[in-house]
Amino acid sequence: MESHSGTFNPQDFSWRGLTLTPAAAEHIRTLCSKQPGLLGVRLGIKQTGCAGFGYVLDTVSEPDEDDLLYELDGARLYVPLQAMPFIDGTEVDYVREGLNQIFKFHNPKAQHECGCGESFGV
Repeated sequence: MESHSGTFNPQDFSWRGLTLTPAAAEHIRTLCSKQPGLLGVRLGIKQTGCAGFGYVLDTVSEPDEDDLLYELDGARLYVPLQAMPFIDGTEVDYVREGLNQIFKFHNPKAQHECGCGESFGV
């Protein structure tokens, strides 16, 4: 009898992917133009915050082996394969809120977000 342990392998799925708005793509291109050797930005997640998960942005000089690449007009967004079950379908935007300019994430998988907008739950 064959036994299945019920493990989850992100490579077994077909992902919708992530999208960048033109404003987010422009900001990523600007970041890359200011730092030689910078290829793009990586969007990952970590367990944190009052809602369960938080978004983590890092610059990328060398992609990781399991990164998926999403691109718009030369702006590159790298996403670790392990993050896809939590952020697949997310639109990444870059907006001005008062005096601040920040990346915003429109995640269809987020069932609830905390009041500060820094964390989400699925």
